[in-house]
Amino acid sequence: MFSSWNKETPAPQAANTAVAQPQRRATRSSSAPSIISADLVVTGTLTSSGDIQIDGKVEGNVNTSNLVIGEKALIQGDVAAEEVTVRGRVQGSIRARKVLLASTCHVEGDILHEAFAVETGAFFEGNCRHSDNPLANVPGRAKPESESAPVASVTPITTAARPADVPRPAATATFAPLNSGA
Repeated sequence: MFSSWNKETPAPQAANTAVAQPQRRATRSSSAPSIISADLVVTGTLTSSGDIQIDGKVEGNVNTSNLVIGEKALIQGDVAAEEVTVRGRVQGSIRARKVLLASTCHVEGDILHEAFAVETGAFFEGNCRHSDNPLANVPGRAKPESESAPVASVTPITTAARPADVPRPAATATFAPLNSGA
């Protein structure tokens, strides 16, 4: 079944001279992911068109394509990404097409999503809402050309004609694992 060969005996050649190359999964970005290591604290906004993995602390907003938040990581700011996996702490809102809250996460803030999954043991306190386009109108995020639309003229409403602003009560939800006691 297995054959051995050494330097003196050449390796057997295939009948076809074309060598099959391993298939690589197509990536969205041609560069390696950016990593914020556990001993690093970043203050300010992070913006990337590629992937970011955060294992340290970010005091500011994060705007990227794919984001993985490690178990020891902390983000104090808003997150906007195509896909977000949260294993650590987020104190701020999350806007993403796909959101996964892992069992080790602790999220305090609102989530606007297209697809949403929560593992048993995850902590989430805030509002969660589905959206067909959660990344629309995200400050600092460039729109893909497919989303570009002509700008329409808008006539502002004067404050006298605007209805009175009525504050909405804040709703919170806490998810905890169910006890399956006997």
